[in-house]
Amino acid sequence: MVSLVPQDLVDSAMDWADGLGYLGLAILTSTEAALQPIPPDPLVWKMIIDADSGTGIALIVLVATLSSVIGAIGGYGIGMYGGGWLLERFVSDSNVARLNILVERYGAAGIFIAAVSPIPYKALAWIAGAGRMDLRLFVAAGIVGRGLRFGIPGALLGIYGESIKSSMTGIEGAITFSIAALAGLIFVIPAARWWKNLLDDDE
Repeated sequence: MVSLVPQDLVDSAMDWADGLGYLGLAILTSTEAALQPIPPDPLVWKMIIDADSGTGIALIVLVATLSSVIGAIGGYGIGMYGGGWLLERFVSDSNVARLNILVERYGAAGIFIAAVSPIPYKALAWIAGAGRMDLRLFVAAGIVGRGLRFGIPGALLGIYGESIKSSMTGIEGAITFSIAALAGLIFVIPAARWWKNLLDDDE
């Protein structure tokens, strides 16, 4: 879904939200979890890097997590009344089938998987709403999943502090980026294979 959005629009949205501080962060994370396709993660990471205290980092993570879950509740409500049309319009049939499998097979654990991963969280919220999933389980799984998704960068920065910031530039920055990219591939490739094979596993 993100690939359908022009990069200049993504950059403009990020700059606009960043200029509003916590309010912009809340607007971006909540609307992304309910409807719009621009991911809030780059803004969260930027704000965490720019934070000057552990309290500031914790507040960024808290605002991002709670706003995202509140937005997902909105997505749940959208799913109750118009989820079918939205899924047909914006999500491929194969991904809709995979998302349905996540909800039917894993329940709240499926919501957690979507909340903590690149799987389209808003689409799963639409499906959860259309299927009248227990709202309390939906919210609880979202809080844990989104808390981890946004909290891990915050925790790393809180632990390593200035050493992470200093490693983002020069040769050390290139090495750090390469290591992070490799670590990301180690996680993403099996996750992508699992996501692709969900339909085969259900046959």
